[in-house]
Amino acid sequence: MNRYKWVTHILMAMAALVAFCSLSGAQTYPTKPIRLIIPFSIGGSTEVMTRPIAEKMGEHLGQPVVLDFKGGAGGNIGTAIAASAPPDGYTLLVGIISPLAINVSLYKNLPYNPEKDFTPISMMTKLPNVLALHPSVPAQNLKELIALAKKYPGKLTYASAGSGTTNHMFGELFKIEGGVNVLHIPYKGAGPAVIAVISGEVSMSFSGTAAAMAHIKSGRLRAIAVTGAKRTPALPEVPTMIESGLAVEGTAWYSLVAPAGTPNLIVNRLRDAVIYAIESPRVRQSLFDQGAVAETSTPEELRDLIRSEIARWSKVVRVSGIKTE
Repeated sequence: MNRYKWVTHILMAMAALVAFCSLSGAQTYPTKPIRLIIPFSIGGSTEVMTRPIAEKMGEHLGQPVVLDFKGGAGGNIGTAIAASAPPDGYTLLVGIISPLAINVSLYKNLPYNPEKDFTPISMMTKLPNVLALHPSVPAQNLKELIALAKKYPGKLTYASAGSGTTNHMFGELFKIEGGVNVLHIPYKGAGPAVIAVISGEVSMSFSGTAAAMAHIKSGRLRAIAVTGAKRTPALPEVPTMIESGLAVEGTAWYSLVAPAGTPNLIVNRLRDAVIYAIESPRVRQSLFDQGAVAETSTPEELRDLIRSEIARWSKVVRVSGIKTE
């Protein structure tokens, strides 16, 4: 055997060994706790909805799924950390509409590629936003709010969980469709944004129902419209934006993704765990209580959704004139 053939055989043997070890690891997965990155701060909608799902997933997998909050830059920081993690199934990401779809057109130098750097696993839930006001704002419905905003242009403010979040995008859609001038005030997460409205620091917010629900029920916030295609059962008395006369519709969505290159065996194991969690009556009730809709998908369906949402929100960013960063 000449030297070239000898080296070729050695390389082939090494490749086979690596493939065998990878397959073996995937078949025994998981053997240690799994880190689930949430790319926003603690206390927001993402935590409220993800925590019961993660607990049930851990029950199915036989290892705890530990939430790791990495907020900042509209979800970009935590998402970038997940994108650069080893594709071994031990670092996962709650894939959210803002960092995986909206931020593609909002940020010039995104530190990851949503379509290339992640392996989709499954959708988990969808959540409408609710337009909630501080009680001092003298508007009882959307029509009155628009009239107030037109009477005092630039005086009303709305909070968001950060630039590029659905809170921000729905606020911009409200401005476009309502023909009003309201000022955007970004915060570092849904929790701080809701607190800012409760304190009266800002006038209103398009918050995820999960983050705002308890405060709406207590009267600290006044809900006047939701962004879903139909009313949410958790707030049946609150009309949709469309019912209220404004063509603003959509939901935030929360999925599970892994770093690109994650083996199919692990992807399938994780998707089974998501389905197990979502089918749990306790998890379904928890999501219902927050106004969310439980929903799973195939990896292919999730990949298609990400692609279509990137196209949809790029148009909103362009029309609104939001400056990219």
